Amino acid sequence: MPTRLTANVKAGGCASKLSPKILDRALKAVPRVTNEHVLVGYDTADDAGVYDLTQPGGTPLAMVQTVDFFTPIVDDPYTFGGIAAANALSDIYAMGGRPVTALSLVVFPGKGEIRDLEQILKGGADKIHESGAVILGGHSISEDEVKFGYAVTGLIDPRRILTNASAKPGDVLVFTKRIGTGVISTALKKDIVRREHMDESIRQMLTLNRAVCDVMLSLEVHACTDVTGFGLLGHAREMALASDVTLEISAGAIRFLPGAIEYSRAGAHSGGLHNNRDFVLSCVSMEPEIPAEVQALLYDPQTSGGLLLSLPESAARSLLERRPEAYIIGRVKERQMKPIEVNV
Repeated sequence: MPTRLTANVKAGGCASKLSPKILDRALKAVPRVTNEHVLVGYDTADDAGVYDLTQPGGTPLAMVQTVDFFTPIVDDPYTFGGIAAANALSDIYAMGGRPVTALSLVVFPGKGEIRDLEQILKGGADKIHESGAVILGGHSISEDEVKFGYAVTGLIDPRRILTNASAKPGDVLVFTKRIGTGVISTALKKDIVRREHMDESIRQMLTLNRAVCDVMLSLEVHACTDVTGFGLLGHAREMALASDVTLEISAGAIRFLPGAIEYSRAGAHSGGLHNNRDFVLSCVSMEPEIPAEVQALLYDPQTSGGLLLSLPESAARSLLERRPEAYIIGRVKERQMKPIEVNV
């Protein structure tokens, strides 16, 4: 019988992240160290850190770094490896960087099926190589619950860094993927998922954000973040607070993966979804007419999710013409009472 990677994990993919409330509290105790070469640190909860490598008189150059690993979100080992790699690479693309190297992070049972480990590593390697980056090595630990991911290093022009802290009133909000990977993976664990729904979720999670990154670098984009474990509203909150604005989001404009609303209505909600809602709820003004299953999906932890961009309307139109999977979900306003407003 084939191994079911998801059978022995409490939460799959980015839903396995530590609660944002716990993480936020712990990070406040970490002393900030000032360094003139650090262009982007963790103060604004951005997707990756950026360190200036520019030499006196040299061409502007900076290094962008991130790390991401998680538990299985699918049962197939090769597919899990590929999704984990795509998810880790996404942080580099969200900053406008180009990934160049990766280090693998592997947690696997010492008595586990070696074939599964081989396929996880192969799936990840194929996706890393698709991005144009190379794997330099990694680190492994023997433990019962499988986890996998990468630390990724990229290069970036320090004059063209995209952060989550520069959204401007008057901008429109564009999102580049559909929502629902969390509830669909939870439906898989509950053994209620339909194969075609799982297949479409997998196809999206395996899609790199590389093509969108290439397009947005040719446009005037003010702010960008990728939407992963803290859900759409969790990452929108980070952008709103870092930019000191309010993001107005239309729930009716959001596109969901096939089956996502059905599984949300059936209660296929992970612990990560509840953690996200608990942390973000006080920052959100939500119109009560929005159905409960849709409200829940706005907090759903996404794995290898899309990019959320804040940009002028003219640039948004150009982006949508060149990347038809992207769509407008709202706009940026001057700071209101709540940093996020969700309307019908």
